[in-house]
Amino acid sequence: MVLRILNWASRVILAAIFLYSGYVKIRQPLQFAATLESYRLFPDALIIPIMDCLPWAEVALGVALLIGWKLRFFALATAGLLAMFMAALTITYARGIEADCGCFGPGDRISPLTIMRDALFLAPALYLLFESRLRARWKRGSYEGIGPEGSAGVPPNAA
Repeated sequence: MVLRILNWASRVILAAIFLYSGYVKIRQPLQFAATLESYRLFPDALIIPIMDCLPWAEVALGVALLIGWKLRFFALATAGLLAMFMAALTITYARGIEADCGCFGPGDRISPLTIMRDALFLAPALYLLFESRLRARWKRGSYEGIGPEGSAGVPPNAA
């Protein structure tokens, strides 16, 4: 039951993040392109293709996470995308470039706080990616005191 709630919560939280983020970028494509350009990480020739594709990829990820179809694949894609976002933010911040994050529209400057926020977004994606392994361990009672066998992984009638 706990793992199902974590699965559902992780999917809903990530879906909301990606749907909203994609929506904001789709509504303000030129602002998003300016943000990408301000990072000084991408060649000029890639700014427009990224501006055109990334928001729709975020929306598609959000929908796929809500539906739950091919969940491990989309959890991996989500974790990879978040890791790339964190890398871009970290590199830009470390280079001393003052730029907007671009995650949820203009006005959100890159700072250690925005980098940490994206790192926190990575946690539910990693949970979804490794949930099947956690579920298998849970069923085997590998986690002391919390497995289905009872306290400390010992079956209730074994005493």
